[in-house]
Amino acid sequence: MPFKDLKIIEPILRALKENQYVTPTPIQQQSIPLILNRRDILGSAQTGTGKTAAFAVPILQHLYNDQDKNTGRRKIKSLIVTPTRELAIQIDESFSSYGKYTGLKNTVVFGGVNQGPQTTLLKRGVDILTATPGRLLDLMDQGYISLKDIKYFVLDEADRMLDMGFINDIKKIIAKLPTKRQSLYFSATMPDSIVELSKKILNNPVKVNVSPVSSTADTIQQYLYYTNRSDKNNLLIEILQDENIDQVLIFSRTKHGADRIARNLKKKKINAEAIHGDKSQNQRQKALSMFKDRKVRVLVATDIAARGIDIDKLRFVINFDIPNIAETYVHRIGRSGRAGEEGVAISICEPEENIYIKDIEKLINRKIEVVTDNPFPQTDNPMTNAEKKEWEKEKQKRKREFFANRKPRQGKYSKK
Repeated sequence: MPFKDLKIIEPILRALKENQYVTPTPIQQQSIPLILNRRDILGSAQTGTGKTAAFAVPILQHLYNDQDKNTGRRKIKSLIVTPTRELAIQIDESFSSYGKYTGLKNTVVFGGVNQGPQTTLLKRGVDILTATPGRLLDLMDQGYISLKDIKYFVLDEADRMLDMGFINDIKKIIAKLPTKRQSLYFSATMPDSIVELSKKILNNPVKVNVSPVSSTADTIQQYLYYTNRSDKNNLLIEILQDENIDQVLIFSRTKHGADRIARNLKKKKINAEAIHGDKSQNQRQKALSMFKDRKVRVLVATDIAARGIDIDKLRFVINFDIPNIAETYVHRIGRSGRAGEEGVAISICEPEENIYIKDIEKLINRKIEVVTDNPFPQTDNPMTNAEKKEWEKEKQKRKREFFANRKPRQGKYSKK
């Protein structure tokens, strides 16, 4: 089925063609006609399924058809709320791309940067606003943003929004929206908390469920290395000796871990950058741009920072740390093999993470292929619960002794 069969107007079809969009993905096939018929949507779709276009295209078409002769300042008619700066920027770029020939104006607001350039664009007037919750509420309080004219509202990545503690912010935003509106609600997972929140947002919604979170794309080859914790860095270097891995996204569980991995790679003359919540917005965008432009071979990211990273034809993903939540594995490897492209997901597992692999394989209902040609095989055994408790006690003891015996530093600015 080509996009034209979805009754999309010519200006948007032309932009889609320029972006080499030929056949809509399942989420797009199901959602676009429903949204064009002004139905509220409760959508469940894993990352990489083409979800942004599924709501952006029909919203653009509605707004294009709704345009009137009014020459006054544009009012915000559509609001998309999403959890991270990277994802907000990505969505705004998609609206710019798909709406290139519609004459509509869109912009994005997010925290961590000076608000000046954002408020300047808002003063000029926009039709479509993509925002992270904190900055949106801040600019509403300052009087730069009004939601009284919103006709189309999207809450994207709702599960991640709640994970990040935005539930109260979301409730404040919803309270300011007009009752009469079309609402679209997307979440990769549907726990009870997400379903309950959807009931406060949606009016008689149609459920759209595509590629549930328990599935991984068939186009992604999955490989697993069992190794020891002390050998992880050496094994990663060994894997990256393969020149075919010319662009790779590596996942770290922690911010410090991401920085450490990037430093170790740089010591081995492997061009790498880290991206996480402690980096400034400019640092994150610079690293992401360099990675997209292939000026950096390796981008190391935490899960939250990686949400919204959409790299065309990204083939390789490496799990340096195995996630302790099985669904997170699906989200991670979904960064490769997007929209039908082929992908390769490599996981490096230390003994303490073996149990996580079992959970992942149970969720995705398949065995991950174990690489036997491994120069750093796993020889250590996972600690027992008793050993873990003893180790924690020992760590706390060492910490107390360290601070008890620490002497004041006689640094440059110490008093004489």
